[in-house]
Order: sequence, then structure tokens, then C-alpha cells
Amino acid sequence: MDEGYRILVVDDQPSFHYLVTDFLVSAGYTVVGAENAQAALEELARRPIDLILSDLIMPESSGIDLMRQVHGQWPEIPFILVTGHGTIENAVAAMKEGAKDYLLKPLHREELLLIVERTLEHAKLQADVDRMREVQQQRFSFQNIRSVSPAMEEVLASARKVAAHPRTTVAIFGESGVGKEVLARAIHLASGLNLPTFVPLNCAAIPETLLESELFGHVKGAFTGANIEREGKCARARNGTLFLDEIGDMPLVLQAKLLRLLENRVYEKIGGDTVLKADFRIIIATHRDLEQCCREGTFRLDLLHRLNTFPLTIPPLRERTQDIPQLAEQFMAVFREHHGKRLPGLSQAALDQMLVYPWPGNIRELRNCLEYAAIVAEGALIRPEHLRQLKGNEQGCRTENSGDSINLSLRFTTEEFSYDAVRQALLDWAMEQSNQNKSSAARLLKASRKLFY
Repeated sequence: MDEGYRILVVDDQPSFHYLVTDFLVSAGYTVVGAENAQAALEELARRPIDLILSDLIMPESSGIDLMRQVHGQWPEIPFILVTGHGTIENAVAAMKEGAKDYLLKPLHREELLLIVERTLEHAKLQADVDRMREVQQQRFSFQNIRSVSPAMEEVLASARKVAAHPRTTVAIFGESGVGKEVLARAIHLASGLNLPTFVPLNCAAIPETLLESELFGHVKGAFTGANIEREGKCARARNGTLFLDEIGDMPLVLQAKLLRLLENRVYEKIGGDTVLKADFRIIIATHRDLEQCCREGTFRLDLLHRLNTFPLTIPPLRERTQDIPQLAEQFMAVFREHHGKRLPGLSQAALDQMLVYPWPGNIRELRNCLEYAAIVAEGALIRPEHLRQLKGNEQGCRTENSGDSINLSLRFTTEEFSYDAVRQALLDWAMEQSNQNKSSAARLLKASRKLFY
């Protein structure tokens, strides 16, 4: 047993102290004694304690009274109550007040050590979970979204306002890589909702035949292969947030069922007849122009109207280049922590190139570019040659529109030039001209939409 664990034993009977101390010390624990509640509080103020084992009946102050005082200042310390007057009522009262367990005198060594070990393991696990939750909350809070761009600040101000209304549907628009899910998580946390109840579902990443089951769940025997009943994302998001990413790729048939969920706040599992309540917020995100999708017949107009209750549009990185320096520093701080070593800083020449690069992949591309550079840079600074994505920044397609003509300029280094590079540059140009809409880009190139997959 870890000798670092320190246990405080509180009892007014010296014989009990000697017995319990002998049991615990023989198992490798450090034991501190106190004869009453006041002495116990003084010990707690003097040194860290991992667990308290206290008698229930003591003069002046009971074990439950002591537990209340302790948890008022040190809520993380687990408490085990011991008594020679055991009743079911006493046990229930102790557990309701926050005791982790309840023991009867005379104590048996094996039982005591088992309960102490189990209680300490649970406390350690809870502490780890709390630390993880704190890290996650810091990572996804509004405080972690840094921006000096007026356009982005306006988006963040609106997002903070809607966070105070945890049942309002939010629609987040923006190009791929701008951080739509990051903003959705920040809204979720600022709404006062528990972090685990943020449930994401990428509508573009799941086959159409499985998407409905993934969203609503299914009962046993609902379809071939449904051997067990399954909860869907809606059930997991209870009292939290359901985040539907890439909503523009949701099949029309499923859009009708989503519309019913939004309007009536109810849903049913596939094959089930029980109407379930949708007690969660819905946040959707897409890089598509949903109005254009409606005109093309791939998205329901009535669903768009229902989703568009509170729209937020995140501007692309090329429209808020003033955020690049602090985003770069933020990412470098993360890389230093993850790699556990000193990493280079950013040279002014490298930063100058980053400020003029268009960043078609937005913040995601910026992060990847910096992580690569931090690994390959051998000196104290990241220089332009370490920025892989920015090498040959003049390569690719440049265009000049003149009346009914399009003049394309292709620039590549000799090493990078190839058929595939030209083809990719043309596809990238078409996507950029079409605001990342594959259908529009295909029409621009007079080609099939499949080309972009």
C-alpha cells in the first residue's frame, strides 16, 4: 500500500486508537490521531489528510457534525464513520450526509482495510476525473478562444448571449477548419451544462443507412442485425447539447424526422412506439450554403427556417489575419506541453509569410503547419523554410476575371510540378471560388461533383 496515504483517526477512546492504528500502520498507511472534533480540525489545518475515520458518537460534537465542518472546507476528503450503536437509520443518515462508508464496532482488520483501500481508490479516481474535467473546461471555454478581430469578437459576444438560453437552437456557419465545434463546446459549457453531455454527431461521416439509428437509437429486432436495443445520440445528450455537424449532408428523409424533433421536442427509436422527450439543446454546424442547398433540392427549406433561430457565422482566417500571432503562440504553448520539451519560437520572417498566406484550411491548417514546423526546426526559431504549407506560396492557381473570360496563372517549383499537382491546384481554386461548395465548384469546372471526393 502507498505509504503516502495519511489517515486521520478521530475517537475519544484511546483503546480504539491503538487498535485502528495497529491495523492501518501494518498495511503501510500513515496514521494521525485526534481525540475530538476540534483536535481533528486542527490536524487538518496543519497537514494534508487523505481520509478520515471517525467515531459517530463523541462528546461535544458528533462524527456527522465533524463531517459537515470538514466538507465545508475540504470537500474532497472522504469520510468513514464508525459506531458501536449501529442502526439502519444511522447508516442511512450518515450516507446522506456524505459519508463514503459506515462501519460497526468491534472492527475486523480485513473489513477495515478493504473499505479503506476501496475508499482511497475511489477518491483518487474522482480526483483524476475532476482534473480531467477542469482541463477540458479550460480547453473549450470562451476564455480559450482568443481573438482581436472585430468580426470574430462580434460572433463571440453573440455566442455568450445565446449560451444563457440553453434551449435555443444555434446554427454555426463557416468554412471547414474555422473552429465550429470549438465554438459549440464553448456555448455548451457557458450554458452551465455538464461537459460529458455534449454529444457530437458528424452527419457526413456516417453512412445514410446507419445515421438514423445513430441519432435516435433502435429497439431490438427493428431491422436485420439489430440484435440488441441501442441508445442513440439523443438519449446520451439528455440535459445537455446535441451537436449535429455537417448538417448539410443529412439525407432528406432524416431531415423530416429532425424537423419533428425540433418542432415537437419528441422522437422515437427505430422500431419503437414510445414517444421520448428531447430535453436537450441542438447546435448545428455546416460549411455549406444551406440556402443554395434548398434551391438545389438537397435541403428542406422548412428545416432551414427552424434551424436558423440563432445563426452565427465564423469568418475564415484570411479575413482575420490579426488573430494569427496569438493563435500561433497558443498552439506553440500546447505543443510544448504535449512534447514535454522546449520548442522553438516563431521568427518574424515566418510570421510575415503566415500573415499573407490565404489559409484555405483555416485554423486547422495553421495548427498542422505549426506542429510540423516545431518538430523539424533545429534552431531556436521557426523560419520560413520550416513552414511546409507555405513553401512556394506563389504556386497554384491565380485568376483574373475579365468580362466573360477567366485567366488562370499556374505557378509551381520544378520539384513540385506534376499532373497531380496541377489537378489539385485547379480543384482547390474551384472550391475557393465556390466558397467550399462542391456542387458549385463542379459546375464551375463543368465536371462531376464526384471529382471532389
